[in-house]
Amino acid sequence: MCAHNEERDEQMSPAAVGADLPRRDAEDKLRGRTRYTVDSSRPGMLYAALRRSDVAAGRIVRVDTTQARAMPGVRAIVGAVDAPGLYGVGIADHPLFATGVVRYHGEPIVAVAAETVEQARAAAAAVVVEVEPLEAHLTMAAALAPEARELHPDWRDYEELVEGAQRGGNVAWEATVVRGDADAAFARDDVVIVTSEFTSGRQNQAALEPRACVATYEDGRFVLETSTQVPWAVRNGTARLLGISPSAVRVVVPAVGGGFGGKFEVSSEPFAALLARASGRPVRIVNSRQEEMLTALCRENAEIRIRSAVTRDGEIVAREAVVLMDCGAYGGEQPFLTTMTAHTLFGNYRLGAVRLVSRAVYTNTAPTGAFRACNGTYSTFALERHTDEICAALGLDRLEFRRRNVLGDGDIGSTGQVFDGDVLRPMLDRMVALRESSAVVELPADDGRLRGTGTVVGTWFVFVGPSAATVNINADGSVTLITAGVEIGSGSTVQAIPQIVADTLGVRAEDVVVKAADTDAAGYDAGVGGGRSTVSLGAAGTAAGLDARRKLLDVAADMLEAAPEDLLLADGHVSVVGDPDQRLTIAAVAAHAQDRVGPISGSGSFTGRGSATALPGCAAGHMIDALDIPIFAVHECEVAVDPETGHVEVLAYRVVQDVGRAINPRAIGGQIQGGVVQGLGYALHEEITIGEDGQFRQRGFESYRLPLLRDVVAVQADLYEGAPSYGPLGAKGAGEVPILPVAAAVACAVADATGRRVQRIPLTPPRVLGLLLDDPEGPVELGHMAPQWGDNVLGDVEALVAAAPR
Repeated sequence: MCAHNEERDEQMSPAAVGADLPRRDAEDKLRGRTRYTVDSSRPGMLYAALRRSDVAAGRIVRVDTTQARAMPGVRAIVGAVDAPGLYGVGIADHPLFATGVVRYHGEPIVAVAAETVEQARAAAAAVVVEVEPLEAHLTMAAALAPEARELHPDWRDYEELVEGAQRGGNVAWEATVVRGDADAAFARDDVVIVTSEFTSGRQNQAALEPRACVATYEDGRFVLETSTQVPWAVRNGTARLLGISPSAVRVVVPAVGGGFGGKFEVSSEPFAALLARASGRPVRIVNSRQEEMLTALCRENAEIRIRSAVTRDGEIVAREAVVLMDCGAYGGEQPFLTTMTAHTLFGNYRLGAVRLVSRAVYTNTAPTGAFRACNGTYSTFALERHTDEICAALGLDRLEFRRRNVLGDGDIGSTGQVFDGDVLRPMLDRMVALRESSAVVELPADDGRLRGTGTVVGTWFVFVGPSAATVNINADGSVTLITAGVEIGSGSTVQAIPQIVADTLGVRAEDVVVKAADTDAAGYDAGVGGGRSTVSLGAAGTAAGLDARRKLLDVAADMLEAAPEDLLLADGHVSVVGDPDQRLTIAAVAAHAQDRVGPISGSGSFTGRGSATALPGCAAGHMIDALDIPIFAVHECEVAVDPETGHVEVLAYRVVQDVGRAINPRAIGGQIQGGVVQGLGYALHEEITIGEDGQFRQRGFESYRLPLLRDVVAVQADLYEGAPSYGPLGAKGAGEVPILPVAAAVACAVADATGRRVQRIPLTPPRVLGLLLDDPEGPVELGHMAPQWGDNVLGDVEALVAAAPR
């Protein structure tokens, strides 16, 4: 159930912003007509397979492809010599193929193209790889041990793509926040100090469509049809790895069968490109489900220690934390994700003095990456469980403590950003109203299960970034929108963005045709993720629509013998204000323009305003030190815990979500339901464990437990509109934040039901049963973290403190 202003919708035309328009691609997807990259084929196409490492760590002694080249059907084999470049996000540390050393089980060593998939796989298996094993550091504790071998001994030689972070040893990236005098605050005699420690596991995106690409090489250029969220990043990353100009790479993206962040980096595309060039034929590469499970860029595991000084009446005068994030063998997205901790773990509440260190740590495991509300899920779990532990220590009501301390208008965030608008407090009130209006879930008197409720808050943001758009008004009155935006299943490019452009031009949303992403046709775009599509692409589309609108009205003014400012554009017509009989169809105006002055086309672009700023000297190593468009959420979960089995049943789930302005409430409701279900999987079911050989034990959906229909409930959702946003028409992103507080809400509810400290997720039945039976796992004790905060920092702590604003 998704609540919004029904009365307002009744007054709107079907094309208007705010209407509950259905997905235009729904029937094709339901009937299997939608074409994805995995459905693509080319005449004469070859099939690719990778020879991957069989060990987690070692020196490569020999790679021999002689036997593989002689096998039936083999047409090309490529390796490290063919891809000289390194890529990454904050640091360029990642080769396409293992070069000299192997850093994780499954790392690519050689790629093969053959006439059939079976021939390619057989040839890849026949490649001889001799490796001298090295000790594998499979945990962050092992990697951070004083005498631990450096996974990247040449780390000083890597190119820093973003400057300002501390790096060293097996710490790929370190970001810090220091504000105020934390030592003095913790030393006060009127405070209670609460310390909590937490761990969280990895989570696989489990997209229905695996990573896939079909590559061709023609006239000295690569054309890559691929399943990705980031066409321009794939273009530039492929060029970097291959040592060629980006203009030599064209990326085309059809509908994508799910991404959730797992397709936010270059992945299989360079392999297919190299093989296409080497063979002179199209090459298709598609990950098996096992490859997706073992090597995909899943959500990172994390370890968190958080410590707060709180007065008896509930004022948070100081907070410090140490956060370790496992980036696997290469930095990947993690340098960027470390910078989010300041806004997620140190979000939600007004804080006095703060000090935070967030580290991405190299281990001999498969690289991790972005996943919906990346960093935020486990940070919010830790923060909200810590908040409940503060309330327990002080004997304070959990809801009232949150009401008192949540960020409001004029409050200062952890990095010194000043927030606008009082949003979270009224959202908490809305949650109370939503709960009181909901039917109570009754359990039988002899049910025997333990019942609990968790109410939590969360802070997220829109990652804005640059986008470009072109709008063409066609002679039939339809509109073509060209962007590098990708439809990954969220619906933004088939619902919200066409509605925004239609609103600008006075046409129906269904009259706006959105062209599939193509880097040769569309301008640069930062990609689909971080809740940015509706905001960034919508803003660029609005700018392009306004440009086209101005040109359309100029032509119409000449035809109607009126001034452009006296014209009204609505319902597919241009009319003169005050004289509705004097009007023309948009089609007639566009056709006239096409004959007389040329087709009507508009262009527009957008990037973040950067209006939100951090205090100078507060944050170091951050790629985002302030939030241009924060997004808030309040979640509430009711559970029943079986004390005999440890099984957790979710009885009810409620959400109040800050949406800015609801462009399409129906679409937002779908995102909320889906995000909560995905979050329930993270909180209760989905677990990845790593064996002593460095392999993931979960290799498919038979062993990786995703939520089933019986595990979920219909989410009750209330859309909170009106919070400040400079997105188009006041909109905010709606796709990321629904998953953000789910693990926190479930964990707090389980703790409430059982009366036990919940320090780990996922809360699988064995783990919950362990909690009830005095926990055979034992309490979380992060002994590899130094007791003193400053001893966990690579940088000069005295310099950080001296530079910190007071």
